[in-house]
Amino acid sequence: MFLSIVRAKRNPWIGFCCGMALFATPRVAWAQENPAPIQHIGIAPLDWIVLALYGVGMLGIGWFYSRRTRNTEDYLLGGRTMRSGSVGLSLFATLLSTITYLALPGEMIKYGPVILWCMVAIPIAYLVVGYLLIPHFMKLRVTSAYEILEIRLGIRIRLLGSVIFLMTRMLWMALIIYLTADKIIVVMMGWPAWMTPYVSIIIGVVTVIYTSMGGLRAVVFTDVLQTFILFVGALLALLLITIKMGGFGWWPSEWSPSWGYQPVFSLDPHIRVTVVGSIVYMTVWWICTAGSDQMAIQRYLATRDTKAARRVFLITGLANILVYAILAILGFALMGFFRANPDLLHAGMSLGSEKTADIIFPYFIIRFLPPGITGLVLAGLLAAAMSSLSSGINSSTSVIATDFVDRFRTRADTDADRVRKVKIIAIAIGLVAVLLSAAVGRLSGNIMEVSVRTNHIFVAPLFGLFLMALFVRRATPLATACGALASCVVAVIIAYWDIFTGDPSAKLSFQWISLISLIVMLAVAIPLSRIWKPPDRYSLP
Repeated sequence: MFLSIVRAKRNPWIGFCCGMALFATPRVAWAQENPAPIQHIGIAPLDWIVLALYGVGMLGIGWFYSRRTRNTEDYLLGGRTMRSGSVGLSLFATLLSTITYLALPGEMIKYGPVILWCMVAIPIAYLVVGYLLIPHFMKLRVTSAYEILEIRLGIRIRLLGSVIFLMTRMLWMALIIYLTADKIIVVMMGWPAWMTPYVSIIIGVVTVIYTSMGGLRAVVFTDVLQTFILFVGALLALLLITIKMGGFGWWPSEWSPSWGYQPVFSLDPHIRVTVVGSIVYMTVWWICTAGSDQMAIQRYLATRDTKAARRVFLITGLANILVYAILAILGFALMGFFRANPDLLHAGMSLGSEKTADIIFPYFIIRFLPPGITGLVLAGLLAAAMSSLSSGINSSTSVIATDFVDRFRTRADTDADRVRKVKIIAIAIGLVAVLLSAAVGRLSGNIMEVSVRTNHIFVAPLFGLFLMALFVRRATPLATACGALASCVVAVIIAYWDIFTGDPSAKLSFQWISLISLIVMLAVAIPLSRIWKPPDRYSLP
């Protein structure tokens, strides 16, 4: 503890967390003496102080980096000199989001551990992305990833890629805002459902302010802090559950009946999750996202060279494996805690229901964590949301500014004018995401399933554009566009088959959306490219 205090003098965030731990120590000791769980209901004044410090800190970071922004390259790419360690943690925090932070514990409680096979995908994706894709991206000093598409396939495919990316990120940001407001804040505060839109506006406004002020440097720095906070939040919750139960008695000793049938592999498209499906769907998602998403490619380009960019993806992957393991264990701990104390669940709550499983983590936080610790864990949940939102806003801003505004600009602007324009674009993107958040709340399924059904619709079609541009020398713009359109249509049909048929029981497994849509993309685009010969002016650099 003395060493922690000494280090705290160098890092105020370490000091802050050490203070919270010291504050919680007498309460933890009390919990060991008294077997009855702590009934901490609501947000205490100390929790509000913690949340206020967190919010002020995020805004202060945005203001600090706004003073160091001289041009759009500083704003959008951090001057291309950022350290791979920080950028890797930033990409991890971006892709994690509140969705994973809530969804994975809920998935463990309702459906069990089969989904954890998805972690096998990360080393596979590292080899593909790190050694086949990143070297291509680092050859060109671009700002938008979709400039690469224009080099080979022309301006129309570049704009198509930009539009697909923007649709993907807008839906994703809207889902994050809705889930954070509805499944965390409203649940924890005990507020009525009609408060969700107002909470969404507050979350969006705070994130937009610090993101629009500081650019990518502010996004990366806050992402690193937010990564630390969410790690601490999950570990504290796990620690306190273990203390309350007097050990690791919460670890499941048998297959829960509520987890259902989840085989190694099945040809039945209605089987929700399989071992092979978990590996395949996450492998495809990682490769498609890391190989076509501006949020990822923007971070590679913010580093010095290919080696540093490859290290970014490695750090991101290792951090994901670690946090997936922690959140999965936390899900088991929450399940064991409430099975041992079923009377602590409200009337109508059941661990076997999707709705309860998705909100059980914030429910535990607000009722059983000590004051101060509640605020810290809640800050972790907000951190997971805001890091993803800030990165989504920044990457979407870079795409709109580069692919649309700059590409068709008729007059030269000063650096100050361009920075001012991209800040306005960032504000507009945040407002649109807040408005869209009202629509995504109508989708059915648990958090993980809803996330995949929305986020995976456009991932494979977008990556298919890059595959055609980088690796298919006979690719033509028209054939590539037709393949992307067919891929999007197939992805939507698979994702929402139950809605099209009007039969909720006809829902298809979400694990095959990306793979099948990617196969359709290539199956349509490659043959058509042999029919429609490519123009001579398009060639690989």
